[in-house]
Amino acid sequence: MGGKLSKKKKGKIKTTSEPHDSQEPRCEESDSWISDEEKCYSPGDPTLQFVDGEDEMDFLYIGYKSLRAKMSCGHAVTPMSLTDHCRRLLDDEGVCRFVCGKCDAEWSFEEVSKMALLTPEEVEEFEKKLFINAARDLLDVKECPGCKSRVVRNDLNDLSVECTECTARERTTYMFCWQCLKKWKGPVPRSDHCDNDGCQSPLEILKNCEDVVLSSVTGVTGCPSIRACPTCGMLVVHDGTKCKNIGCTQCKVEFCFVCLKITTECLKLNPQSWYKVCSTGVAPRQTSIPVWQIS
Repeated sequence: MGGKLSKKKKGKIKTTSEPHDSQEPRCEESDSWISDEEKCYSPGDPTLQFVDGEDEMDFLYIGYKSLRAKMSCGHAVTPMSLTDHCRRLLDDEGVCRFVCGKCDAEWSFEEVSKMALLTPEEVEEFEKKLFINAARDLLDVKECPGCKSRVVRNDLNDLSVECTECTARERTTYMFCWQCLKKWKGPVPRSDHCDNDGCQSPLEILKNCEDVVLSSVTGVTGCPSIRACPTCGMLVVHDGTKCKNIGCTQCKVEFCFVCLKITTECLKLNPQSWYKVCSTGVAPRQTSIPVWQIS
């Protein structure tokens, strides 16, 4: 796996040791200021729209000192709060796009770079994390249980996958199971499961899982506790609490756990039915795994 998401010009934010009253380095292109403690906007930057009020991306209430400036969605940020928010999106949520923490509007990488006063090191860090997150979501990428490096599966019909790094290190072929993520046991190739205890195919899991009791949803009986997401095929578990709709952590699409329709489609047929059985009833246990059609 290699390459980058884009060929963005790095080093847009440059610093110099030329002092001013606070002895902080100056960002030459924007005339904003970067210190070891905080990045701050320059009051004289004509490309920014400054506003009074709270820093709306400062969810940890740190209280950064910089002036507040408007993002394209209209919400106010400081360079540090925006950097913190976008880093949380990349690290904690594993996303491959930047969205406002208030209104879910999407920001471009260029806007984030400018408004967060990203240093060349931060630009490189963010680009690398964007690529890794996109690869995990859009490609078939998993972490090797041996060396923890990321591995791409080439043959989608074979669960036995070789890790070249572990093979080189151990000087013998190292293979692991794409399904249970344990060192491979048994003959190869194989598409259903390896010989490790507890390794089951997704279809076997869907076939044998217990029913779930949706305690807050009326009229639902015989609903499996595990479903394959109708968009991407990832197995999703419902714990029985709250409403019947659930969001897939892989494709980020919300669907109805009862009828297996996308939530918006379910609500068109059954308005305000979050806590009621669908008019089409409970969808039967799935006998195939949906394939994610990425456009």
